[in-house]
Amino acid sequence: MPRPRTHDENLRLKLLDRAGELISADGPKALSLRKLAADVGTSTTAVYSLFGGKTDLVSALFAEGFRRFGRRMSGVTLSGDPVEDLVRLGVAYRESALADPHLYAIMFTKSVPGFEPADETAGQARATMAPLEETIRKAVADGAFLDVPPEVIAVSCWGIVHGLVSLELNGNLPDEFTVSAAYEAALRANASGWLRRV
Repeated sequence: MPRPRTHDENLRLKLLDRAGELISADGPKALSLRKLAADVGTSTTAVYSLFGGKTDLVSALFAEGFRRFGRRMSGVTLSGDPVEDLVRLGVAYRESALADPHLYAIMFTKSVPGFEPADETAGQARATMAPLEETIRKAVADGAFLDVPPEVIAVSCWGIVHGLVSLELNGNLPDEFTVSAAYEAALRANASGWLRRV
């Protein structure tokens, strides 16, 4: 009878989630491979076997964060109404951040000093924004949005969602701010501002 495989995908994901939690809570210096292995109930050999060293582990965290994020973004059902679609994509962005806050900082900030993703991984991360970029390019080409470079609109939309989500994750929003409703209203106002007025 073959020996059961212990260094499987389930263990890999547990290690990634715990590593992200350690970095998110106490910064990159908290990421000890020995502590990580102990927290997950495995050996440091398993960590090295699955990831190599710390740098490879951080790279895997970055890639996993964007894999999950990309799945949410590409899973959005688009309506063909560019304003509505930008709101839906923004909601998916927030849902992804709230589901995996321990990966968000690694994906979108320099929380691990000196970490730079490999070109291929950075390209895969960039590709997760394709639904946003395609929605905007189509709206500009169809004349629904102002005739400005689509990347200007994309960065504007990203800035709104990233700013609000970061404020929410860091607990910096006022108590009276009803996050879901106000978030969607802000996204809709931003998207509507790009409409071409006839």
